[in-house]
Amino acid sequence: MADPTPGERVGTYLTPEEAQEIHKGFMGTFVLYVAIALVAHALMWAYKPWFG
Repeated sequence: MADPTPGERVGTYLTPEEAQEIHKGFMGTFVLYVAIALVAHALMWAYKPWFG
C-alpha cells in the first residue's frame, strides 16, 4: 500500500471536493440548529428570566 500524499486523511474514501461539500452541508445545518436554539432561549428568557 502506497503512503498517502500530503493532505490526505488515511481511512477516508472522499475526494477533497466531496469532503468540502459534506462540510458545507454540515456547517449549514449546524448554523441553523444554533440559530433555532438561540431563538428558543431568547423566547424562554422573555417568558421566564432565569437570572436577575
